[in-house]
Amino acid sequence: MNTIIYMVRHAESPYNEGTERTRGLTAKGKDDVEKVTEILKEEGIDVVISSPYSRAILSIEGLALNVGLDIEIFEDLRERHFASEVIEDLMSVIHEKFYDFDYCLPGGESNYECQNRSVSVIKKLLKERSGKKIAIGTHGLVMTLMMNYFDSNYGLDFLNQLEKPDIYKLSFENLELKEVRRLWNGDFR
Repeated sequence: MNTIIYMVRHAESPYNEGTERTRGLTAKGKDDVEKVTEILKEEGIDVVISSPYSRAILSIEGLALNVGLDIEIFEDLRERHFASEVIEDLMSVIHEKFYDFDYCLPGGESNYECQNRSVSVIKKLLKERSGKKIAIGTHGLVMTLMMNYFDSNYGLDFLNQLEKPDIYKLSFENLELKEVRRLWNGDFR
């Protein structure tokens, strides 16, 4: 029996240091959330899940309301914690060290640690909610690491081409990823 997971990368969010968990969406992000809802509302979603971060929740909130479901929050789907201090040019560090899964900055977590905790949620969902259609509000790096666990072709190049928001439909047979299809089209009307 196939289980479908819709990975929904959060919509555009203003970056403000120190507001990682609470920052919301930009005006464009709010407009794009309506498009996310339009794309997914006819998919027959059974379960709506999210990272605890506001921008991820807000990106699937319209969908949850439209299909009449509560959003289940999973702490282990949170964004990767990069470091205990502000890192100048964090994106260049992410790019340079992406494939060194054990590398972490002082006080932060590695890609391996982030992947391990987030994939544990996916495995649990695949076992306990087999045959369901599950929408997950997530983050670009976490989404890439989860997909990378099941197919190593999803790496840095994939991360670099993601949009905010973005939607990928993953079809699983038991714990095996069978198919991936991109649903997001930024020009969607």
